[in-house]
Amino acid sequence: MRVRLVQMRVVAPLLLALTVLLGVWGTPAASAAGSYPVTYRFADGIAANAQDPGGSPPGANNWSCKPSSAHPRPVVLVHGLLATAQDNWYTMAPLLANHGYCVFAITYGTNSGQPYNGGMLDMETSALQMKAFVQHVLQATGARKVDLVGHSEGTVMPRYWMEFLGGARYVAHYVMLTPIWHGTEFYGAATLSQLAYEYVPGYGPQSESFWDSRCGSCPEFLTGSPFMQQLNSRGFALPGVQYTDVMTRYDETVMPYTSGYVAAPNVTNFVLQDQCPLDLTDHATVAYDAVAAQDMLNALDPMHAKPVPCVAVVPGYGTPVPPPGQ
Repeated sequence: MRVRLVQMRVVAPLLLALTVLLGVWGTPAASAAGSYPVTYRFADGIAANAQDPGGSPPGANNWSCKPSSAHPRPVVLVHGLLATAQDNWYTMAPLLANHGYCVFAITYGTNSGQPYNGGMLDMETSALQMKAFVQHVLQATGARKVDLVGHSEGTVMPRYWMEFLGGARYVAHYVMLTPIWHGTEFYGAATLSQLAYEYVPGYGPQSESFWDSRCGSCPEFLTGSPFMQQLNSRGFALPGVQYTDVMTRYDETVMPYTSGYVAAPNVTNFVLQDQCPLDLTDHATVAYDAVAAQDMLNALDPMHAKPVPCVAVVPGYGTPVPPPGQ
């Protein structure tokens, strides 16, 4: 009887600790203040957008938010092709809000017949929407500059706004998830397109007419496209802006993934698998990646940077067991 009592005194606390840990790891994480739950599952963002099409992700677009002295710049989140503010930023928006940032997320570039698929218009048109949105953010918050976090098309279109529409002076930091600095080959489509431009009479106008009514941005991503040539004609990283590139070797959209790499004094480049071999994230789920999330937080607040966790990230799923306390 005495032995059993001793065993219970030892085992019970261990079982309690295990239960707490499983409860923390098996459910969406929350901030220390408990403001917003944070889920790292890609499907959760898709489901939320299906229930509330065109809505905002948790923690974003609170137009009464005023930046603090600790985080004086609002963060503007810019989604990728076919995405919206909600399904692209269902992890990062509440995570940033829980860390004390004013967070704003734009849905841009929607076609009239596809109101819930963003990024579909040509990027020159979307850049005008970006310009208006950032001005609204600055006016609402009283800030002079913003920090940008972009994913996929969100690493390309804002560059046009910065380079050609005067936006660079309003940006301090730009965190790029799966960046597309040099365009994408996309399974040989870029090479075929270049050959068609060169050898097929009238291909350029016909191609533009075809894509404009469907996905004006789609051909612009391709390596060597007229848009990419114009975008990079003045160089890459703009002075006065700090860039952070976060790439994945398993990117099935940005080809090669090293299209996201730029060597410049004001650019920091990360490959997620160099930081954590367990991270198998693909192009879409990088926005639900706990490793990428810490890279983002460190880039926006380098004075309080924390070690990047190494946790498993599953392509098409996200982060099954996110690090406690992120």
